[in-house]
Amino acid sequence: MQLWTPNQSLQNGRFIIQKVLGSGGFGVTYSAIEYPTGQLCVIKTLNQQQQSQTDFQQQQVKFVNEALRLRGCSHSHIVKVYEMIKEAELWGMVMEHIDGQDLWVYVDEHRALPESEALRYIDQVGKALESVHQQGLLHRDVKPNNILLRRGTQEAVLIDFGLAREFAVGITGSMTNARTAGYAPIEQYERRGKFDAYTDVYALAATLYTLLTAEIPLPANFRKTGIPLPPPKQFNPKISDTVNNAIVEGMALEAQDRPQTVREFRELLGIATIKIQPPFVDKPSPADPIVQPPFVDKPSPADPIVDYAKLESLLKAHQWKEADCETYLVMLQAVGRQNEGWMRAQELSNFPCTVLREIDQLWVKYSDSKFGLSIQQRIWCSIRGYPGKLDRLNRLDSAIFYECGNYVGWRRNNEWLIYDNFTFSLDAQEGHLPSFGYGVEPLHEWLPRCSDFFPRILRCL
Repeated sequence: MQLWTPNQSLQNGRFIIQKVLGSGGFGVTYSAIEYPTGQLCVIKTLNQQQQSQTDFQQQQVKFVNEALRLRGCSHSHIVKVYEMIKEAELWGMVMEHIDGQDLWVYVDEHRALPESEALRYIDQVGKALESVHQQGLLHRDVKPNNILLRRGTQEAVLIDFGLAREFAVGITGSMTNARTAGYAPIEQYERRGKFDAYTDVYALAATLYTLLTAEIPLPANFRKTGIPLPPPKQFNPKISDTVNNAIVEGMALEAQDRPQTVREFRELLGIATIKIQPPFVDKPSPADPIVQPPFVDKPSPADPIVDYAKLESLLKAHQWKEADCETYLVMLQAVGRQNEGWMRAQELSNFPCTVLREIDQLWVKYSDSKFGLSIQQRIWCSIRGYPGKLDRLNRLDSAIFYECGNYVGWRRNNEWLIYDNFTFSLDAQEGHLPSFGYGVEPLHEWLPRCSDFFPRILRCL
């Protein structure tokens, strides 16, 4: 059996162990420094208990395979897996080191979180889980302790995939019955059963319960005896009815009564827009009514003629900086200000909705919902504390705009970034792009005009 100790050298001096970070039912994690880069990282192995089992080699195979699948879950809110190393017959998973604290500690310090803040973290982790589920994996241990907040940001990162397992929809299978009381659904108390995305939905809803109440939910096995789950609003009357009801439904004891996917749960919470199937997927029969999606406007003679071809090409190639600049040129084209190179307040406050919607759909599509006007709209509304559109808002609240700038990464250390310091990749913070001409216009001119433009986005999208 192996237990690595501080200052121990691995891989012929490439890694130097610093300390043990933690140990659970399956694994143990260490902080280590990689040389010659000096980068701090985390290395995880199976713990001594697992090493002493007769099926240890089979468990190592599962550990390596699951690490490789996790590496395929490339997402900004999932801890990054760099590689696998082998030291004296013991495999180790090398991962990024995240400087920050977990949500359990954060809630313990701050008590019940504001609803908008809690939903922000749940939305981020929910999207991460959707990526995990697309890889055919379940996390099976979602809880505040396994969600880290990067220091100095509002970014949540899902960690500890030690219980992650493959699942097949609708198939009864066997899994270890490891679990965390309060966050594990009833099916995790049995070794055999049907497991699906709804298994992680329960844990995600239970995590939101804790964030909003600073209470651990009643364990599922207690509820099975007939003890009802106290609704979260009982502990925190500030919770909205929409969120309270979504949590209760997400934590339904029987799997069939829960939202079946994380996406459905996010829609119940009001933090994900409902997907609308376009009418041209199937040719309608004469008896079928032809219904246009509500976000599609019929072009009128007043609608501007705009060429989106170059913008789409740049977005498809993930040339984010070039696409950001092209977005501004498209906007200038839409209001006939190509020659001037900038827009006036009245043009921004009355900007054509059809153009905004087309720009948004292109950004959302090619960034896999990481960037886009509608993403920024949702962030702004969540920060401001409104679940939907602010139809009566005429001007942008500067304090909210500054907080939004912090969230999407336009500000750092209470200062607005210069454009060249933006992150033009999918590693950027959610909603980081597009930037509405930030890189084209002087900062002192760009900021005031955003107060005219953001309310227009709310009305159009």
